Amino acid sequence: MKAFKTLAGALAVAGLLSFSFSASAQENANRDENGKVVRGAYETNRFGDNWFIGAGAGANAVINGNTEFGFGGVAVDGFVGKWFTPSVGARVAYRGLQNAAYAETGSSRFGDDRFTQHFYHADLLWNISNAFSGYKETRFWDLIPYAQFGLIDLRQSGSHVDYEFGAGAGLINDFRLGNRVDLYLDLSAVLAADKMLGVPNDGNKCLLPSVTAGVIVNLGRTNFSRHSSVTPVVVPVPFTVDQYNALKDRVAALEKENASLKDEIERLKNQKPETVYVQCEAVESASYTFFDIDSYTISDREKLHLDFYADAVASKLGDDQSLVITGSADSATGTAAVNERIAQRRAQAVKDYLVKKGVPAEKMEIVVLGGIAGKKDARRVVVDVK
Repeated sequence: MKAFKTLAGALAVAGLLSFSFSASAQENANRDENGKVVRGAYETNRFGDNWFIGAGAGANAVINGNTEFGFGGVAVDGFVGKWFTPSVGARVAYRGLQNAAYAETGSSRFGDDRFTQHFYHADLLWNISNAFSGYKETRFWDLIPYAQFGLIDLRQSGSHVDYEFGAGAGLINDFRLGNRVDLYLDLSAVLAADKMLGVPNDGNKCLLPSVTAGVIVNLGRTNFSRHSSVTPVVVPVPFTVDQYNALKDRVAALEKENASLKDEIERLKNQKPETVYVQCEAVESASYTFFDIDSYTISDREKLHLDFYADAVASKLGDDQSLVITGSADSATGTAAVNERIAQRRAQAVKDYLVKKGVPAEKMEIVVLGGIAGKKDARRVVVDVK
């Protein structure tokens, strides 16, 4: 168990150091003009894009927590995978591990035979260099931790002994040599039942750590395109010479017109206001003055109407023109005699008011209609030009 903890600690320290170095060595192209790291979103790649295959070799060891552990041997890798985004990918892989292992329990001893583990597994990859420092196709070093799960075929002296499930984790250091070729250094450890070491199945676990290095070949399209929020610029068809000259002349004409309008506005702003007198001819127009029931007093509102009429019409009568002032009352509000008297007084009140406003009395005559039907329209005096 002590050896297991030591190896696990070594892997953790190596991962932290690798990440620290990778994060500090990012390229400026992954940052915007404010120095902020640029991340996604990226266009979905096609099925044939961003595939890779790889193979490598290295060394492995075997560790059992409760018994002695044997010596390591050769480890070989082979895999094929695909990146779905700049940060997330997957692969299916084979790892062959060869060990010389023995164990002692009491007085019995298992022989130090050679054991071979064929580990067929699937891995989920996470490129933390792209995830944290922004995607950069030309980055030299990418740090890629992964989780794995698969089936181990245990063989002794070439013969199948048992199958066992195994799970583990690893850390890939990917070094870019070009658009198509990378080198990698893979640190990994697989946890399984300790019968993988050839000991009886006592329920304990063993750890199979390994270090391999090899080559990765990238297939298909090898990069990702970032989504763009910029609206494409539509470039118009170039003008012909005649169209350009016509447009130029039109612009010149508009500039000249604009200058003229500015001058006219300035002239009007500086011009002193003029008083204009207009002589009006007498017009034939009627005026209506309304009264309350049983009243012949002219209200202030009706006086305003008569003021306007006296100024606009009555004061401009021609020599052969005069005013007819016709008074009436509402037949439904009194007797014929009363309505006759009210109509007379209303007409006289209007005539007297127009005389005050300068209309000659001899230019006006009164006509009395007495009581007529029509409610309010009957309670009025009509002044008209004759």
